[in-house]
Amino acid sequence: QEQLVESGGGSVQAGGSLRLSCVVSKTIYSRRFIFWFRQSPGKEREGVANIWTGTGNHQDAINYAAAVKGRFVISLDKDKNTVYLQMDSLTPEDTAMYYCAAATYEGWIPGFSVNNIGFWGQGTQVTVSS
Repeated sequence: QEQLVESGGGSVQAGGSLRLSCVVSKTIYSRRFIFWFRQSPGKEREGVANIWTGTGNHQDAINYAAAVKGRFVISLDKDKNTVYLQMDSLTPEDTAMYYCAAATYEGWIPGFSVNNIGFWGQGTQVTVSS
């Protein structure tokens, strides 16, 4: 069964840090992009970061949205089929439900289009207070 299970959300003050984790089923972990998206009330779901789980040194194997670049770091532990999102210097604008997601198909399909997403986690809430 393909699934993604997030954890690590919570409430922090501005300037604080959180680390999100996403355990990905083996059947959808390999040779594709894994994503973090977020969605605030009244806003569209937006891509935050993605990472390529295949092999090779690709220049665009890790990508960030402009709003989080320099503050968030996405990484993966292949032995644990787990993708992390380290979030530092959090601001109230980062408050959202954060979703882990996987591309529908294996292969190099970069970008943050939700049309390429075939699998979603249940989400974990991040709340940043000022």
